[in-house]
Amino acid sequence: MNLRKYTSEFKNNLKLATPIMMGSLGHLLVGLIDDIMVGRLGPIELAATSLGNSIFFIALSIGLGFSFAITPLIAESDGEGDKEKGRSIFQHGLILTTIIGISMFVMLLLLKPVLYYLDQPEEVVLLAIPYYEIIAISIIPLMIFQGLKQFADGLSETKYSMWATILTNVVNVLLNFALIYGFWIFPRLELVGAALGTFISRIVMVFFLYIVLMKKDKFAIYMRRLKLSELKKKRFRIIIKLGFPTALQMLFEVGLFAASVLLAGTLGAFPQAANQIALKLASTTFMIAVGIGAAATIRVGNQKGLKNYMELRRIAFSNFLLILIIMFTFTIGFMVFKDVLPWMFTDNLEVIKIASSLLIIAGLFQLSDGLQAVILGGLRGLQDVNVPSLLTFIAYWIIGFPVCYYLGSIAGLGTFGIWIGLLAALTCSAIMLFFRFNYLTNKLIKEKNELT
Repeated sequence: MNLRKYTSEFKNNLKLATPIMMGSLGHLLVGLIDDIMVGRLGPIELAATSLGNSIFFIALSIGLGFSFAITPLIAESDGEGDKEKGRSIFQHGLILTTIIGISMFVMLLLLKPVLYYLDQPEEVVLLAIPYYEIIAISIIPLMIFQGLKQFADGLSETKYSMWATILTNVVNVLLNFALIYGFWIFPRLELVGAALGTFISRIVMVFFLYIVLMKKDKFAIYMRRLKLSELKKKRFRIIIKLGFPTALQMLFEVGLFAASVLLAGTLGAFPQAANQIALKLASTTFMIAVGIGAAATIRVGNQKGLKNYMELRRIAFSNFLLILIIMFTFTIGFMVFKDVLPWMFTDNLEVIKIASSLLIIAGLFQLSDGLQAVILGGLRGLQDVNVPSLLTFIAYWIIGFPVCYYLGSIAGLGTFGIWIGLLAALTCSAIMLFFRFNYLTNKLIKEKNELT
């Protein structure tokens, strides 16, 4: 195999992916900052944010899935050179993500009573409720931002959302410091302060990105608002047709990780806090895969628009190879620093001991987690979403969850057993999705060759 034909694309891939990585890491950093600052209040408080966020991220995953449909459609229209089509997709997509944000907020409020029936420690639930209520409403500005972000990403302009998330984190750090611990004229609000800081910073993020896009000439034609007569059910259906299965993919994966939080919670506040630490660290490296996956979506979508399937396959495989190299580095890092990293969050020795053992498994699944995310990005660029949704369901819920439950609860391995189940799910997902992508691209090349 001539590796050069793949490695030569690393520079182009990273040029697109790096701002998305930074932006994704910025989103995660909002929660990570909350956890680090809240973790200093105690393990009960850290477990409470974990519980509140576990439900929030299930709802968010649905919204994100729909928003991800915008990027490949914009990338394809950009490859075709059809700006009016791109404008229509963007405007319909932004309306849809706003409606979804409001719907997810209502759903989260309706789901609030569920927190009392998840077999979680009572003291954790009592602290989680007020945090959860404020975080829930922040999904509205976050989904509006997603509509703007995915549009800009589809045009290969990935740096603007990165700037927005950098600003968000600056605002979030300052507000968290003031509102969690109390500073100057600000009261000490602890978990409620963390939630308020996140909510306000997400509003700032939306306004910043909107203003930037409005001022750039490149986006002028796209930002011209659609008239009522230009709204078409067909356009909404196209986005929903692509977005709904993508939302299911996100839901299946995020749902499994949320289930791991709840399973850990049944073991007590300390195992739940340790589980949250390991999840946050693994999620941080996963954001690198999100960036590479988005680059794969954009570049595959462009080549699909050009109908250049040989080049499409080569570019996609260059992204697969790139993520394997990057994630292998993180695997080594998790193994080497497993006893050091948990100290970022807590000085509780019992929590640190549990978290350290979980980071061994987190290190092992870096490769499969990263690879499955990037392959999904490539399939999204092909606008192939239905079969991948089925494959992810099988991997996470037919294989992964039963292993998590059996090893964690029945076999008595606790959180370590839960994470073995996560490793099994991600590995199966990566293998099945790779076979799907390989089959589809070979089929497209064969069909084009037969036509010519």
